[in-house]
Amino acid sequence: MASIQDQIVLITGASSGIGAACAHAFAQSGAKLILAARRRDRLEKLAAELEQTFGTQTHLLELDVCDRSQVESRLASLPEAWTSVDTLVNNAGLSRGLDKLHEGSIQDWEEMIDTNVKGLLYVTRQLVPGMVGRGRGQVINMGSIAGHQTYPGGNVYCATKAAVRVLSEGLKLDLLGTPVRVCLIDPGMVETDFSQVRFRGDGDRAAKVYANVTPLTPEDIADIVVFCATRPLHVNISDVVIFPTDQASATLVNRRQS
Repeated sequence: MASIQDQIVLITGASSGIGAACAHAFAQSGAKLILAARRRDRLEKLAAELEQTFGTQTHLLELDVCDRSQVESRLASLPEAWTSVDTLVNNAGLSRGLDKLHEGSIQDWEEMIDTNVKGLLYVTRQLVPGMVGRGRGQVINMGSIAGHQTYPGGNVYCATKAAVRVLSEGLKLDLLGTPVRVCLIDPGMVETDFSQVRFRGDGDRAAKVYANVTPLTPEDIADIVVFCATRPLHVNISDVVIFPTDQASATLVNRRQS
């Protein structure tokens, strides 16, 4: 296992769910963290928890990855001590609705594309040149089983996660010959506020997604992210697909009788 003690890890979408779990897991391994998200109050609470529990050094970045000028200016103006990012975790992402394509909301489409695809591109474009120049670094992209298997109503969301998969493959090809590694994490069902966001706060509808099944937890995914980040430098975990035991595909889930 390679040590990441005192290395700088930047996590987008760090204020909740998988992003916050990754922050805890990296903090436990001794990393220094740049925590990026739109909700600064949540970042401040998370940073205080990490400092109290692990003594973690953090830099908070109130950031909307959809805003290219904001991404460019705020990443370009990081304090000197925080500029050499060793690991980028592109975790920010969301889904909106489950409408049929011909009935879908164009605003929902734009929000998913802007966040899941363009936001990932903006942050990656800003940070990877520094990794190449320093001769070290890793990009860990948060994909989904939706990038491998389309499901009814998933159309545009699945398309964005397929784009994340293809962009990860393309980045890996482009970085061949450099020490910079690229890893893609493709979870199945993980219980976060994902469904709350997809259904715009409809708690009853969101709860049905996880009813009578044992889904993955954010901590399950964070364990895998840190595992990928701590492999020896000659080892690149290229793509990890992970399901809960109760799930066999994007649409096939074992729901026990209540």
